[in-house]
Amino acid sequence: MTIDAFQLYGTNLVDPQPVRLRAGKLEADLANGNLRTIRYDGTEVLRGISYLVRDRDWGTYSPEIIDLKIEQSDGRFGVAYQACCVGPDDTKLIVDVRITGNADRLDFEAEAIAATAFETNRCGFCILHPIVGVAGSPATVEQVDGQIVATRFPDVIEPWQPFKDMRAISHAVMPGVQAECRMEGDTFEMEDQRNWSDASYKTYVRPLALPWPYEIVANRPVRQKTSLVIRDAHGSTRPPAGMSGGAIELELGARTGTMPDIGVIITPEEADASLSAKSLLSEIAPQELLFHFDPGAGHGVDALAQFAVLAAAHRGRSTLEIALPCKSSPSSEAAEIARQMRLAEFRPDAIMISPSVDRQSTPPGSKWPECPPLDEVYSAARTAFPDIRIGGGMLSYFTELNRKRVPDGRLDFVSHCTNPIVHAADDLSVMQTLEALPFITRSVRAIYGDKSYRIGPSTIPMRQNPYGSRTMDNPAGARIPMANRDPRHNGRFAEAFALGYAIRVLDADLECLTLSALSGPFGLIAGPAEPTEQGGRRPLFNTVHTLSRLAGASWQECVSSSPSEVLAFTARDAAGARLHVVNLTGEERTIDCGACRPADAGKELLLAPFATAALPLAD
Repeated sequence: MTIDAFQLYGTNLVDPQPVRLRAGKLEADLANGNLRTIRYDGTEVLRGISYLVRDRDWGTYSPEIIDLKIEQSDGRFGVAYQACCVGPDDTKLIVDVRITGNADRLDFEAEAIAATAFETNRCGFCILHPIVGVAGSPATVEQVDGQIVATRFPDVIEPWQPFKDMRAISHAVMPGVQAECRMEGDTFEMEDQRNWSDASYKTYVRPLALPWPYEIVANRPVRQKTSLVIRDAHGSTRPPAGMSGGAIELELGARTGTMPDIGVIITPEEADASLSAKSLLSEIAPQELLFHFDPGAGHGVDALAQFAVLAAAHRGRSTLEIALPCKSSPSSEAAEIARQMRLAEFRPDAIMISPSVDRQSTPPGSKWPECPPLDEVYSAARTAFPDIRIGGGMLSYFTELNRKRVPDGRLDFVSHCTNPIVHAADDLSVMQTLEALPFITRSVRAIYGDKSYRIGPSTIPMRQNPYGSRTMDNPAGARIPMANRDPRHNGRFAEAFALGYAIRVLDADLECLTLSALSGPFGLIAGPAEPTEQGGRRPLFNTVHTLSRLAGASWQECVSSSPSEVLAFTARDAAGARLHVVNLTGEERTIDCGACRPADAGKELLLAPFATAALPLAD
């Protein structure tokens, strides 16, 4: 069966194929004017070097690229182009770019100039180091004043910048091979992008302690340069890991655990649609309904009454997620919500409560907003909602939970969300965020120990923007960061992403995982005008349905020879044991699963793009 782009991505628009640049053992992919997956001798050295321009809401401009010229020969490559960013009131920023590469050096130079003042939150280079195989390893940082500091890449995720005042950073790529990344034209610093589930450490220009937004002065060129220098002591060649072109091998691992409960979020805005789809909700049978309640958005008794109807029709538990306004005392606000709940005859099994203002990020150097002490908020919740489990944490992302550690002594569970399109929205970057999830859950466990732990709602579209005044509208169905709608949510991409997400957090011993709403732009079912699979179900429906049926089953890890392409695990319940496999790529993959003992005599599986499979295992 032929699978078209719309089925895979929810749009007929596809990410253009990058141009592979080669100079000896040095390779890089050129995509949209920036460099991705920079490798030496087959090993990833840098995840990317980009020249980025951000607007006042931290949205990323998509510049028009003109006069693109690419030259390649056996020992070098060269790229030149001009990029144009159009800002508010037709202000323009023009960037001239030159990229050159040879066997042991890569230079990326840019000069930006505006005819009139151009407002931006950030304009300049962004350098990404990978995390797998790099986290916790030694690094050498040269500071702006020339001081040399021997240090390490963070292992547990750092809430603040691990390195500041940077001029260069060096690390070992493999035995005998060192890579130095040198930055010129401004002062750079590094943040641990795993906070946002990005699979990278990001070195960027203009320290966050400086004011933003700021203006690029008219007719004053801004010049920057990033250089990657490779020092190879041996000159040996080894085969690239996971790139043999053969079958991807799966084998059983040692780690085991219990599958988490699955939740579905329902907002007041989607309550009517969810009520109309009660039969599908019963078919999915999630263990938890997560009801969102925000008095600051006008939610009141009517919303709670709708929640009560849905909760009564649901066989599982329910949690009320409260964005507490904190405009008066937490005790009076919590008491008022409790009064409204009694009027609506709604009694959830748990309350997840967090100050509304904590949904906004407080970056380094910024002033924390006024907010009552969290102990006071949790005490008010205990008083207002007696005999109900109380959870805390963040209604936003792990970033905010890591930067504002909640006092968990009065909490029954902690919770946070993630979002994969905070900084980049291309297909590769979104799938790579799955690599960061084990680091996030391990970091939460390092802070909160064995406290009950929930994640979600975590979806590809962004439900709120902690870093600006709004999420980004996306009427054209493009791939844009911080968008409140994303076409891939409608395609098989989301089905694969969600199963990959669940596999990557198995080790966290989660109490509950929420990966979708029932309806709306984050939902499992589409609106009447949206083409979908049978019964209005989005492909994501299949993953959430499968995971819900597996809740409480025992799982065992499966080790993949190429986890960036294929992930798997086994689950055993009363019906027996099955091997669950997901292809995270947009191409067919051949998988050797013989070591996992499938009941079928054939040990190789051909898996379609973004496809999932469940194979019975031999007893």
